[in-house]
Formats: sequence, structure tokens, C-alpha cells
Amino acid sequence: MRSKIFRKMCEESDAKRDEGLTTPPEIERFDDIKYGSDEQWQVLDVYRPGALSGKLPVIVSFHGGGWVYGDKNVYQFYCMELAKHGFAVVNYSYRIAPEYRFPAPFEDTNAVMEWMMENAEQYGFDLDNVFAVGDSAGAMGIALYACICADKEYAKMYSFTVPEGLKFRGLALNCGIYKIEDSGIIKSLKDFIEKKDYPAILKKLNVIDLVDESFPPCYIMTANQDFLREEPRALMESLDRVGVRYRYKLYGDEEHPLGHVFHCDVKSEFAAQANADECDFFRELMQ
Repeated sequence: MRSKIFRKMCEESDAKRDEGLTTPPEIERFDDIKYGSDEQWQVLDVYRPGALSGKLPVIVSFHGGGWVYGDKNVYQFYCMELAKHGFAVVNYSYRIAPEYRFPAPFEDTNAVMEWMMENAEQYGFDLDNVFAVGDSAGAMGIALYACICADKEYAKMYSFTVPEGLKFRGLALNCGIYKIEDSGIIKSLKDFIEKKDYPAILKKLNVIDLVDESFPPCYIMTANQDFLREEPRALMESLDRVGVRYRYKLYGDEEHPLGHVFHCDVKSEFAAQANADECDFFRELMQ
């Protein structure tokens, strides 16, 4: 019931946010590509700036939604905005809770990475410059997947194998959560984690305890009215401890209050600035 109520609220909010939007004329899109056997969830889109040919740096988007909401359609306009900055963008749906529970989103993310590497020539992906973005639960999700890629011991917790040669040049972690405790808002994870595994597994999802020197450089952002705005503090302390490069930005002020995942509202000038800043950071990391 909690998940259904949350989904309904998000659907109404996101529909209002994106009302009237259409595909930008400068974007070439490839829709509803299967990357797995589930025809509802294991599908993705690819967006490219139509004026650019050949291989492009690629951004993979791990969408948010508290593990119980969201799909590629909700994130299409945000992802196309990223593509305008000269990137090929992979926007995928993954299986969500409570119908599908941990570790389904990570299995699907790994399948997306396999698909990306296998289809790099067809869609013009520069595999030497692979980036990823995630917001809210998606920021936690892509950070954990990056830990799976970097830490062979942690990766043993999962049944899949990371594609050989996959390397993230950088991440953008937006309005995310990185310290997991059995309290407060994290109780929503009970819809995502099997009852038999809760709460014991929470410590294995604690990003701040998992990052090491192999974690990718990252752009970490939040907003002045984001209910998770204090989350980056512990993550940055962990990154400082292991010597990983990052850039932090808090957007909004008293005159311009900004809330959780404000960057997904492509009608907003503040979202445009945040998304441009992250793409600039990615370009700094490119080889």
C-alpha cells in the first residue's frame, strides 16, 4: 500500500512537471530496445545529438523513485537534455519493488552495461569515456554498482559478473542517499528488501563504507530544500579518506528554493545550470 500511494503521488507530480514537453528537434532517439527478456521493464532508449556523428562519450542513467517507482519514460526529457551537451545517453527501465526486490535493479543495470558494450559500434558509444548519473535512490544505486565494479570482494555478494573492460570515467550523484540506517525514511527499503534479509543486509548497502580508492571521480549535488541535503557530508568524508576526486555543489538559496531532484525539471533554468555543470565535469575527465 505504501508503494502504491507513493507511485500515485509521483505519477501526478511528474506528469505535471513534463506537461507539454516533446522530443527536442536536435535529438535523435532510438526507443524501446530490449536488453533482457522482460518486455515491460528490461527496455531502454538511446539519445544522441543528431548533428554529431561517430563515437560519443556515453552517459548511463540509473533513475530514482525509491526503488518502487519510475521508468525510462519518466526520465526521457531529462536524459535528452544531457544528450544536448554532446553525449550519447542510455536511459533504461529496471524492475522495481515490491514486485521485484533486491538485487533486481543491479542485475538489470549489469545487463544494460553488457548491452552497451556489445552494441557500442551500432550506437556510437565511446567505451573509453563511460559516465553514469543517478538521483535519489538512483544515486545510491549507481554508487553501489560502481562499488561492485571496483571491489571484487563486494562483487561476490551478487550473482552476475561485471562486463570485462567496463570502467566509469566519472559519476554524477544527485540528491542521493549514501548512509543506510534502520530508521527514518530508510524504512521504505522494506518494500525493496526481502523480509528475511531485513535489516541485516542494510550494512551491505552503505555506500560510505564501501567506497575505496578505485571509486570513480564524482560530481555530488543537492539542493537547499532537498530533504536529503545533509547526505553528501558523510560521503565526502569517505571520499576524502580514500583520496577520490569529487566536486560538490548545493543549488538554490532563500530567494530561489530548490527541492529534491529539481534537476529533472527541464523547464527550469536552475536544472539547466546543474545539468550543464555536471556535463562540464564529465568533459574534464574525458580521455
